[in-house]
Amino acid sequence: MIFDVLFYAAAGAFGWGLSLATYRMFALHYGWPMGELHVNKPALPVLLGLACLIIGFVFALRNRGEMGGWAILFSGVFLSIVWTGLLRVASQSSLFLAPGAAGLIILGWVLAPGQQ
Repeated sequence: MIFDVLFYAAAGAFGWGLSLATYRMFALHYGWPMGELHVNKPALPVLLGLACLIIGFVFALRNRGEMGGWAILFSGVFLSIVWTGLLRVASQSSLFLAPGAAGLIILGWVLAPGQQ
């Protein structure tokens, strides 16, 4: 069985980025707690989340073969639902996890540009 690190990183970047970009909206609506960045500088987490989401989406577009791209998108949306809806405050950890996953994708593109 092959473990594709970039596949999981792309699903993570997409899911955690989506969670990060939408958390403030859900937190305000349902009265969930928010971290300092979501309260004082709400544009920063949204923009960071969107950037990571786009990187994961672009990777999914490049890997359409054998359902890989769709699996990344579906896995990312599922991760976002679980991360935001069930774990709530865990969405704050997306501030670290989403850029880390996006960085792994970029590193994979730089180190092995012909492989993806």
